[in-house]
Amino acid sequence: MLFEKLPREKVFRDPVHNYVHVQHRVILDLINTPEFQRLRRIKQLGVSDYVFQGAEHTRFAHSLGVYEIAREMCDNFVNNYPTQTPGDGLWDDAERPVVLCAALLHDIGHGAYSHTFEHIFDTDHEAITRAILTDSHTNVNKILRGVGPEFPEMVASVINHTYPNPQVVQMISSQIDADRMDYLLHDAYYTGTKYGLFDLSRILRVMRPYSDGIAYEANGMHAVEDYVVSRFQMYQQVYFHPVSRGMEVILFHLLKRAKFLYESGQFESGFSPRLLVPFFEQTFNLTDYLKLDDGVLNTYFTYWLDYPDSILSDFADRFLNRRPLKSVTFTDQTAYLLPRLRDLVASAGFDPHYYTAENDSFDLPYDQYDPASANPKTQIEIMQKDGTLEELSTLSPLVAALSGRATGDKRFYFPKEMLATQDSNLFSPIYEKFQHYLLNGGLIDPHFND
Repeated sequence: MLFEKLPREKVFRDPVHNYVHVQHRVILDLINTPEFQRLRRIKQLGVSDYVFQGAEHTRFAHSLGVYEIAREMCDNFVNNYPTQTPGDGLWDDAERPVVLCAALLHDIGHGAYSHTFEHIFDTDHEAITRAILTDSHTNVNKILRGVGPEFPEMVASVINHTYPNPQVVQMISSQIDADRMDYLLHDAYYTGTKYGLFDLSRILRVMRPYSDGIAYEANGMHAVEDYVVSRFQMYQQVYFHPVSRGMEVILFHLLKRAKFLYESGQFESGFSPRLLVPFFEQTFNLTDYLKLDDGVLNTYFTYWLDYPDSILSDFADRFLNRRPLKSVTFTDQTAYLLPRLRDLVASAGFDPHYYTAENDSFDLPYDQYDPASANPKTQIEIMQKDGTLEELSTLSPLVAALSGRATGDKRFYFPKEMLATQDSNLFSPIYEKFQHYLLNGGLIDPHFND
């Protein structure tokens, strides 16, 4: 397998990792491909910069960070846990090429505005990642084939969680992996929050391979525990922020309206988004997909500000000029109020199919392994001095309190105008009735004025 070193190490400056060290020709060549460079034009946190103005970092920076953490893992393993005999469960550094390439390329299939785009056009970024790796027409595939004819499929199998070495898979995808550790640190840095900070150096120091994957030495348990809590806090305070979710609703409904206008033959030719047509028609191929990024969509949204359809132009304005929908939380017990709230929104002149939405965001901070579940998680194992393994939540009361408990909320989104006062010249009786339902239904919560 050809994985030659560069004559001189190349470094990328990074505010979280200080330097990202590139030591192999293949890694540098992959970074320089058009498919990877496209990630510079896709924001890591989607619309979160509407809440945290510094959050304009990219999938490109994150992917380099995941690569760097994976590289440090390999260095730690080869220095401290090198294999001595076949099957001893220690680290075989022949796995380094597939680890580094999988780490670097794990997000290469993310599309414009990532998850929101996926929901409206039914794309799958992991499937597209595998296609970019294995399609013989991509630059990435040509470079990977230079390592070995089967190498693209090997890297793709890591992304697909089918690679035969569980150590490699868990380094890239598990409840504590290079991907999660990097996005927590980068996202905390760029959002200006402290919730996602944890001791990366210590975790890497106490991480070790064993026959069934990755474990952590007992004297480093508190660093791992801190990571789990940090992840929990970032989801609650950053990723599930109600205003970010409100902007995602606007983006979703903006694309939904554009799709409807196209499918119903109402899109005027001068405004037709040519690069989106294959997605409206569900005929897109990999080349079509790779032409899109956040900037392309924003350009179309700017054109649509002047579109004669009032819903499309209004949502373009709401998205570009940060006019988020308002929200209140609801539960199974208060969900019966929502149809009446939608009726009042309609009575005020807003189409409820576009101007209302239900959004739920829940995360499992940590989960014990359950082979019977639909998507079993790889649990975090703590290795004792005698070599025995203990699952993290059995040792940590703090993690046990979070284990198996989904956290988050359900929100009902509506136009902020529905909170207009009597002093406005709007339909005040409708607005008063709407607010009456919010108050008496117990839907108002502490986040209402966020």
